[in-house]
Amino acid sequence: MSVSNVERNYQSDDLNVSRPPAANGDDLNNMFMKLLVAQIQNQDPLNPTDGTEYVGQLAQMTQVQSMQDMTGMMQNAATLVDNMQVLAVGNLVGQQVMVRANSIELDGQPIAGRLTLEHPSGNVTVHIKDAAGKETTLELGRQQQGLVDFTLDPQALGLQKGKYTLSVVTEEGENNVPIEIAGTVNSVRIGKDGSPLLTLPGLGEIPFFNISQFGGQFNKA
Repeated sequence: MSVSNVERNYQSDDLNVSRPPAANGDDLNNMFMKLLVAQIQNQDPLNPTDGTEYVGQLAQMTQVQSMQDMTGMMQNAATLVDNMQVLAVGNLVGQQVMVRANSIELDGQPIAGRLTLEHPSGNVTVHIKDAAGKETTLELGRQQQGLVDFTLDPQALGLQKGKYTLSVVTEEGENNVPIEIAGTVNSVRIGKDGSPLLTLPGLGEIPFFNISQFGGQFNKA
C-alpha cells in the first residue's frame, strides 16, 4: 500500500473530513503524529520509505506549529498594547495637548495656536474664514523659521461665535503651513474601530493620532 493511499484512507476513516478538528497547535500535532505512524505501519516492506523523508515531515510540522504559536503570541501582544493604549489615553482627561487642525469653533474665549514655518518670512498672516465665506486676518508680522505661537482672540478680532476655517499666508508664498490648536482634553471615547477619540473645546472629537504634543505651556499673549 502506498503512502498516499494510507493518508487518504486514514483521513476519510478516522478524521471525518466533513468536520475537521479545530486548527490549533495540539490538534495539528496529534493529527501529524497519527499520519506518520500510519505511514510507517503501512509502508511497503520491500520498498521502505527513506528515513530522511520522515525527518523532513517532522521539520515541516515543527515549522507550522511554531508559526501558529507565534501568531497566537502576536495576537495576545496586540490585545495587551490596545488595552495599555486605552488606559494611557484615559489619563489625558484634564491635560493640555496640541492638535493638528485647520478648523475651530469659537465661543468667545481666546484660543492658543501655533504654526510651523519651513523658511523665515517678512510677513505672516493667519486667515480666519466663517461659514458664510467672510474672512478676517490676524497679522503676525516678521517671523523666523520654525514654531510661531499666536493667540486668536474673538473679541479683539470682532468674531462671533461659530465655526471657522484657518489658513496661513506668508510673504514668500509658503504653502500648506501646518497649524496646531491648544486645548484641554474634556473626555475620551473609544470609537467603533477601537481607536480613541478625544473631545476638546472648539475642536470637538479629535482622533488620537491628530495630537502633536502632550503637556507643556502654550502662549496666549
